[in-house]
Amino acid sequence: MSKTFVYSVNVMFGDCDPAGIVFFPNFAKWMDASSMNFFIQSGVPPWRELVKTTGIIGTPLLEINTKFLRPATYGETLQIHTSIEAWRDKVFVHRHLIKRGDELLCEGTEVRAFCMRLPDSDRIKAIPVPADIKALCC
Repeated sequence: MSKTFVYSVNVMFGDCDPAGIVFFPNFAKWMDASSMNFFIQSGVPPWRELVKTTGIIGTPLLEINTKFLRPATYGETLQIHTSIEAWRDKVFVHRHLIKRGDELLCEGTEVRAFCMRLPDSDRIKAIPVPADIKALCC
C-alpha cells in the first residue's frame, strides 16, 4: 500500500468549455501535476536533481484511463487524491480520485515508468523501479 497525498486545484474560467464545464483534458493535466506532487510530498527529490545524481529523468506516462462521473465548473476547488495502486518491475500505477469535497467527480489511473537517457542518444529507456524511491512512497 502507498501513501495518499491531496493536490488542490482552483478551477478557472479558462479551464472550461463553452458549456461552462471543465474541458476533459484538464483532468489529465491535473492528474499529471498530482503525480509530481505525490513524489515531492513523499520526499523524492525533483527530477532535475535526480537526473544529476542518478540519471533518472522522470516518470513518463505510458497509459491513462479516466472515468468521469460528475461535471465541475469554474470557481470550484477540486482535490486530487493520489496514491500508488501497484508497483511492477519497471512501472507503477498511480491512482487518482478527483473530488469536490466528499463528492467523487472523476477517477483515473496512470501507468508510468522510471526512465533514463541512453548514452549518446536522445532516446530513453525504462529502468527497474528504484528501491529507495519505492520505500519513500510506501
